[in-house]
Amino acid sequence: MQLKSALALLAAAAQLASAVAVNDARPIESQSSQNRLIKTSEEDPGRWVSEDEKAELVKGGQRANFVDITDIQDEDILTGFSTPDSASTLEARQTSYPGTLSHVAEANALIARIPNTGPQNWLRTLTDYHNRHYRSTYGTQAATWLLNTVRSIASANPAITVETFGHSFNQPSVIARIPGSRAAKIIVGAHFDSTAGSTTARAPGADDNGSASVNLLEALRILADARYRPQNTIEFHWYGGEEGGLLGSQDVFRAYRSQGASVRAFLNQDMTGYSPGGRPTVYVDYVDTGLTNYVKLVARQFSGLTVVESRCGYGCSDHASARAAGFPAAFLASEPLATSNPNIHTSRDTYATINWESMRRHSAMTVGFLVEASYL
Repeated sequence: MQLKSALALLAAAAQLASAVAVNDARPIESQSSQNRLIKTSEEDPGRWVSEDEKAELVKGGQRANFVDITDIQDEDILTGFSTPDSASTLEARQTSYPGTLSHVAEANALIARIPNTGPQNWLRTLTDYHNRHYRSTYGTQAATWLLNTVRSIASANPAITVETFGHSFNQPSVIARIPGSRAAKIIVGAHFDSTAGSTTARAPGADDNGSASVNLLEALRILADARYRPQNTIEFHWYGGEEGGLLGSQDVFRAYRSQGASVRAFLNQDMTGYSPGGRPTVYVDYVDTGLTNYVKLVARQFSGLTVVESRCGYGCSDHASARAAGFPAAFLASEPLATSNPNIHTSRDTYATINWESMRRHSAMTVGFLVEASYL
């Protein structure tokens, strides 16, 4: 790597302009075009790494947080990824959220129909893939299975549409949409890729993040079977490439921003099947404060439990992509960071380690959130 040369070139360019745009302040890549530019904090201007170097950041259970900003050209989004968690500039974009819930009975009638049968079968299939790495053939095969499964579930309601969202890598994201009487979107999302570093490493990814992926499948099944008719349009997102630096969700929310989409709320879930503490956890950094308080209310109501708060740091999951694009985002998981699953990004993140009480709880909270938020 030639970081000193890149910085020298950057300094020379700065002398030619009185103001340097965020897009132009990124380090100049002087090596192979296959390298990727990643950020590990708001202050980090970015550094060029190879795919192998990027894989080392998550190898063997490591939790290094980074965002791959190589393909971002929108300066506002780059600014979003460089905005400190404490800054109020993104907060001004939030929707107003109520302090009480008004559709509990309607949600509970649907939640009563939730077993763990479907999630157990779906998660076993997902973890049977050698891995679901976004650059591996296994990851592409898993995406095909997921797409077919979503289509099968959605077929209970002809109004539901299902599509893939393509990326620069082979693994697509999958989106299911229940049209509402309003175009404004309520989105629940989870990444379905897994990693233990390389494209060949065994990575069953049961908790990270097969768990939340099947929670979304179950919530879709419940609403599809009921032929639920929301006011706001409801979308279910399964993202590819999260482990490569939030790649899939970045692409989706960048497209939504360019389209001028109205997103009332985005709830991200990542790792919902490991819960020694036995209580849902709402993460409070790099999120929309108003939406997060609303999600706490929903989580308490539909879990019947006290909600724990935690912080996960810069770029830790897909809510960061929505926030950087200017959309209100919240993050719900099953355990605080300090006691979260030690097996992630290894071959030990297996089906056998999943807590199915926690899994049903997250399916219920997802349905509760969608019913309540569909009226926002």
